[in-house]
Amino acid sequence: MPGNGKQKQRPYMRREIPRDQHTVSRTAISEPAKKVLHRLNKSGFDAYLVGGGVRDILLGGQPKDFDIATNATPEEVHDLFRNSRLIGRRFRIVHVVFGREIIEVTTFRGNAVEADDDTEDDDRRTSEHGLLLRDNVYGSMEEDALRRDFTVNALYYCIRDFTVIDFADGIEDLKNRQIRLIGDPETRYREDPVRMLRAVRFAAKLGFDIEEDTEEPIRELAPLLTHIPPARLFDEVLKLFSAGYGEATYDLLSEYNLLAPLFPETVRALNAGEPDELIRQALRNTDARIAQGKSVTPYFLFAAMLWPALQSEWRRRQDNGDPVQPALHGAIAKVIGRQVQATSIPKRFSGPMKEIWELQMRLPRRQGKRAFLTMSHPRFRAAYDFLLVRESAGEIEPGLGQWWTDFQATDERGQERMLSELSTDAPKKRRRKRKPATRS
Repeated sequence: MPGNGKQKQRPYMRREIPRDQHTVSRTAISEPAKKVLHRLNKSGFDAYLVGGGVRDILLGGQPKDFDIATNATPEEVHDLFRNSRLIGRRFRIVHVVFGREIIEVTTFRGNAVEADDDTEDDDRRTSEHGLLLRDNVYGSMEEDALRRDFTVNALYYCIRDFTVIDFADGIEDLKNRQIRLIGDPETRYREDPVRMLRAVRFAAKLGFDIEEDTEEPIRELAPLLTHIPPARLFDEVLKLFSAGYGEATYDLLSEYNLLAPLFPETVRALNAGEPDELIRQALRNTDARIAQGKSVTPYFLFAAMLWPALQSEWRRRQDNGDPVQPALHGAIAKVIGRQVQATSIPKRFSGPMKEIWELQMRLPRRQGKRAFLTMSHPRFRAAYDFLLVRESAGEIEPGLGQWWTDFQATDERGQERMLSELSTDAPKKRRRKRKPATRS
């Protein structure tokens, strides 16, 4: 059992649930996943559908991914499938590729924390904060189940006899609609603080509550996320906000003090009085896009999440006497510079994010050829969408977004007319009277 926690642990026992007592059907499993399971079994190995795939089918959903756990080593799996590739260096997994679908196959893992303390194996170490630095030990099926994070993710489906195998009362927690950690929560969070983010993500996605003992240490241990590499946290942020439950996730992150380690400057700006309605509106739009099967761009998401921090810094610089444009550029550099210390932002995303922000100043300036130049910018569409979010959030007066909507929809003659109307409506500059020349 993971950890030697203070809380009394529930006794975990293997429970096999026959086909007539659960709702997992082979028809809900993709053909590639079934092929992998059957071939491993026919080759003399144990192989099970595991984790989210089993969980989601039991909840009546359709999983997006299918993961398989087996007692075959990665090399043995790789030898069985020509369409496979080995991933990772220290703990290898296998991706079996069927066109656009990838079946991830992992070998049963053991618990590195309980390994012999006298071992010199560098794969078994923890940091001074309890963080697992190495966790690369093969083990039994039971060990594999109990080293997983949450009970609802420690369910295995056997395609040979159609049973669901439950080691940690995950079925019961599914019925009670709750997220519960396996083992002592504080120990498990210290081993890997990202588990706190995963608890929130699953709670938001499934509409579950976080079980009392599981949630109790989160607020206190939230700062441990600062020990996680920024590159990993960037990936976690994308998972958090790209699953279609972004606003619910945002609320839970805020409730459990988990937003600050991810977006420290944003939280600082919000605490100082900056509104978060633009963030919420952007997340609502993102959730709607995902529900419609549309893609979401990471740079748009980060542009929204960091907008309160940018607004605060931009205003501060202008109050200190900086002109508007230099103040914006300086604010952008500072906000991004601080953010990458928390979550890295690859340049392929930070560049477009800057352009979205900078175009917010150009969008109101439409006279002459400016509108055509702005519309030809490669990031115009994203900046236009961001403008609509700002209007929906009540940050700016409505009207500009509709103008750009109409301008894109009309023909060249209509565009010329719209620009002409702008020139007519614009206040005329007063011409300075020239003083008559004086004769000497």
